[in-house]
Parts: sequence; C-alpha cells; structure tokens
Amino acid sequence: MAGGLVATGGGNNDINALIHPGSWLQNSRLIKLNLWLLLLLITSSTNGYDGSMMNGLQTLEQWKSAFNNPSGGMLGLLNCIQTVGCLAATPLAPYVTDGLGRRIPILFGATVMIVGTIAQTLSHNVGAFIGARFCIGFGLTFAANAAPLLVTELAYPSQRAPLTSMYNSLWYSGAIIAAWTTYGSFRINSSWAWRLPSVLQGVPSVLQLALMWFCPESPRWLINKGREAQALKTLAYYHARSNEQDPLVQFEYNEIKEAIALDQQVASSVGWTDLFATPGNRKRMRIIIGLAFFSQWSGNGLVSYYLNRVFDTIGITSVSTQNLINGLLQIFNFFVAVTAGLLCDKLGRRTLFIASNIGMLVFFCMQTICSARYAISGSHTAANAVIAAIFLYYGSYDIAYTPLIVSYTVEILPYHLRAKGFTVFNFVISLALIFNQYANPIALDALGWKYYLVYCVWLAFELAFILFFLVETKNLTLEETAALFDGDDKVAEIHARAAADAHIGAGKARTPSVDEKGETDMIEQQRH
Repeated sequence: MAGGLVATGGGNNDINALIHPGSWLQNSRLIKLNLWLLLLLITSSTNGYDGSMMNGLQTLEQWKSAFNNPSGGMLGLLNCIQTVGCLAATPLAPYVTDGLGRRIPILFGATVMIVGTIAQTLSHNVGAFIGARFCIGFGLTFAANAAPLLVTELAYPSQRAPLTSMYNSLWYSGAIIAAWTTYGSFRINSSWAWRLPSVLQGVPSVLQLALMWFCPESPRWLINKGREAQALKTLAYYHARSNEQDPLVQFEYNEIKEAIALDQQVASSVGWTDLFATPGNRKRMRIIIGLAFFSQWSGNGLVSYYLNRVFDTIGITSVSTQNLINGLLQIFNFFVAVTAGLLCDKLGRRTLFIASNIGMLVFFCMQTICSARYAISGSHTAANAVIAAIFLYYGSYDIAYTPLIVSYTVEILPYHLRAKGFTVFNFVISLALIFNQYANPIALDALGWKYYLVYCVWLAFELAFILFFLVETKNLTLEETAALFDGDDKVAEIHARAAADAHIGAGKARTPSVDEKGETDMIEQQRH
C-alpha cells in the first residue's frame, strides 16, 4: 500500500484523513483482525440457530412424540426456558466482562453452552430438555454480553459500524443452518431427526473454545486497567502493521485515553444508577430500552418461534412445505440484513430505522388483512398473500432491527457504562422474549388472526417513537458517538484533546507502516 492521505468523507475529517488507503484485503493484519472478529460474530449464530431449530422441531413428529406433543403453556415453556437461562445470568455478565476482560466471558459462555448442547442432545424426557436449554441460555448471556463489545472495540475505524452491524445479522446464518438441517432431518425415522439439529447447535461454541485463547483483548479494556503499552501494541499491530507512531494509531490511542479519563472524572465508581443519572444517560437508556422491546414485540416473535402455528391458521399443514418456506425465509432475511448493515454509514441509522418501521407497519397490516380473508373465505389466494406479506415484513424488519440494534446500542454508550448498559439491553430483550415465547402460542390458540391486531397498533407506536427520539450517529468514531448524547462540546473536547496528544494538525500526512517501507519483517504481537 502506498503512503499518503485518504479522505473518506463523513463527520470526522481528521481521522478520515488518517485511514490507510487501499483494500483491507491487501493488508494481512486487517485480514487477520477480521478473522478474529468473525470468530466473535458467530456468537449470534448460536442464538439464531436456537430460534430456527425450535421452529423446525415443532414440525417433527419424532420430537413431538418424544416430549408428549407439547402445546399451549408447555410449548411456551420449552421455548422460553432458554431465555429464562439468559435472564438468570444477566446480573453477573457485566461484572465478568468489565472485571476479567472481553475474552474470558466468551470462553466461559462457550463452555457452558457446549455442556448444555450435549445434555439437550441426550435428553430423554421433558425435564432434561428444559434443563439443557436453561444451561444454553445461561452460557449464551456471558458470550453475547462480551462478543459485540470486543468487535466494536477492536475493529478498524472505517469498518467498525458495518462489522458490528454484522453481529446481529449473523443471527440468520445460524437460523439458515437450523432450518435446512431440520428440513433434511425430518426424514430420519428415529430420534436423531431432532437430536442431529441439536448437536450441531454446539459447533460455534466449540470453535470459540478452541480459538479464543489467542484472540486479542480490547484496547479500551487494557487502557482502563492501566495496561497502556499492551493496548498500544494491539492497536498498532492490527491497525498499522506494528507502527506505534502511525498517526491513526496515535489518534485512536489518545482518544480512548481521553474519553476514559473524562468518564472517570464524572464517575470514579460506576453503579447501575449511573445509567440514569444524567440527562445524556437517560436519553441513551430511553432509546436502548425502546429498541430492545421493539426488536421482540414487533410481531416477529410469531414467525421466529411459532411459524408452524401461523401456517396452520392459513391451511398450510405439510411438514415439508412448512420447513421449506422457513428455510427460504432465513436465506432471504440473511441477505437483506447483511446488505443493510453494510450501508449503515452511507445511509445513516435514523434513515434505516424509519424505513424499517414504516415497512413493518404496512406489511404486518397486510398479513393481518389477508389472514382475516382466509379465515372468512378459505381463499388460497389470501393464504399465498400471507406468505408474501411475511417475507416483505421480515425484509422491512431486517433493514434496521436485525443489523443495527446491537451496534447502535454499544456505540452510544460510553466505555464505563458499555457493559452494564448492554446488559440492560439484553435483560429487556429477555423479558420481551419470555412474554413472546410463553404468551404467543396461548393467544394464537385463543384468538387466531385477531391477535395480529395488537401488533398493528403497537407498530404504529414504534414508528412514532423512532421519529421523535432516535439520534443519528453515522460517520463518528466510537468515542465521539458515545459522547454525542452529552452535548457537542464534549464531542469537540475529546476530539481536540486526542488530536493534540497525537500531535495531529490539519493536513498532517500519515507515516508509512513497516510493510509500506518495504520491510518484510512481520513483528508479531507481544502479550503481557
């Protein structure tokens, strides 16, 4: 790569001018970094796999007969117990993430999930299956609390937002594998029809347990713990090919130090009440709690866990057809979510959320009307229209809620509140999920398509909330985005102090890294 300046546009001209030119595919260190980030991103695949697997298992006669044809409250319990496990671990996860680093909770969570997966696969009664799913949820909370934080705190500046957006988008990678696994396994005339999908759920955790020992730690966590030399080495190794004097590395390093120092001036010890202690924090938490509820209470819970029940209401009862549609839907969701995530800096978060909410409202109302027409007339055209509406609704949901809810949450929280704030986000999601997973099958049995009317009204409220409260954050660094809610003066102060500490002024050229000078010696990262 040649030296020089690159202006990529956006709100922060100084750091944009320091971004290294050329494709990241030509930079061996960024390739290595992004492979580590991919290992973190697959945490979300485990969660997506679970939802889609439980959808598929409900269509399998082998699974239903093994667990006494669960329905109503028991079916709700079998689904929601994983979320109850998540909820049980929620108070503990942020202390491990802040105290022991971002890597340790991922390793611990992966270990617990592997144990849960083995127990789930070997289950011979409802009690064992419930206990195993609780264990999976408990471990998932630790891994899911730390993984997106480490992604956003390690990523190269120009790739941070798209990569963090990929975290939740990869939920569908797990969902795709589970959907097509159950589509194939339903033909197995034994309990392995449901045990095979269950055992595959542990694959991402096995990969993480084997490899996370070698993954770099968060530079922000290292600086906060006084390990500044190691933090600088990590930033330099991955962001500038080991050149610690590279202006980009110096700017990042000093901006992190200044942001953490300013946060520590405000609160020397951080408690849960600090999340609501200032006007800026209350604005953050209002948005975070709102997005957490909206991500689960937008009608998507009906399809995510009870798609077969929705199909039953429109006369589609074939196991093969139900699993085929589920598999195609997950592939469609994946491509829409990934595309939207890659466009988040170009189009902006607010634009994507508004478009998403408008689309969800329109197409869920379409689904409701067509379901009502089928219930009244038995029209096959209406049934087909319901399927089309489900795809269009999910396409709208995937524009923002799949790729952005995690990335937006972690980027608007300052470092000292990031783990606890993200825990609140996950806690609210767990509460919303428990309601969805337990109440939805009961409500569908009792009300049928009329239950959809509740979500139509709620979706209208969601759109109004987004229009009034969501703040745009595109093209800012992680520290500047977090400071945005505390006033423009704090954003400017962090930026100015970091630039001054790094001795960066207007028009300063970037120092070439070791590889750009033609040296072939690759300096491996030192761990302390």
